Amino acid sequence: MSATLSQSTFDFLAKLKENNNREWFNENKNLYIESQQNVISFLEDLIKEIAEFDQELAKLDAKKSLFRIYRDTRFSKDKIPYKTNFGASLGMGKGSQKGGYYFHAEPGKSFIAGGVYMPESSVLKEVRKEISLYGDDFIKILNHKDFKKHFPELDQDDKLKKIPQGFEKEDPMAEYLKLKSFIVVYNLKDKEILDKNAAKNIAEIFKLIKPLNDFLNTPFQ
Repeated sequence: MSATLSQSTFDFLAKLKENNNREWFNENKNLYIESQQNVISFLEDLIKEIAEFDQELAKLDAKKSLFRIYRDTRFSKDKIPYKTNFGASLGMGKGSQKGGYYFHAEPGKSFIAGGVYMPESSVLKEVRKEISLYGDDFIKILNHKDFKKHFPELDQDDKLKKIPQGFEKEDPMAEYLKLKSFIVVYNLKDKEILDKNAAKNIAEIFKLIKPLNDFLNTPFQ
């Protein structure tokens, strides 16, 4: 029997959003622990599904993949102590410089993502070289019918105004070379993420990202 994300987990996150303070959290710690365990069980199933097409994730530890719910408020003006979501790095971020996957569960704001997020400058340079040299292959992945249906374009939130140093201004891939991250995002409705087949269905969407990750990881093979 596969694990599903429960409505009670979403109910907890909704209540936390309304009562984002240490006193309420400590009084309802049992709800947090139950919700956290529910998410870990779901992630274990999701990792199994992803491992069917991406063997590198087979040994991933679901518990270690899950981000802490406690916010780091040391350098933030916003002192709210807790996140109102459960997020998990599935080979993406959390110390990894390689292309991977990300899972985010939050009432009304759930999404999944994939690719390389804010890599170190040396990694970024190598990825940009790969895109410049093999632009046709890169575009082919982005324009694949099923990929395009779920991910119309790469996330454009963080990019340079000018072409980075070391690349020609006339490079046909110039707009992509300006990006600091190479990620795609797919928003999920609550009913999709709470569906009994969610792990399998979400893994199928992640599978579409695999060719992009493979391309982004090529310089480091």
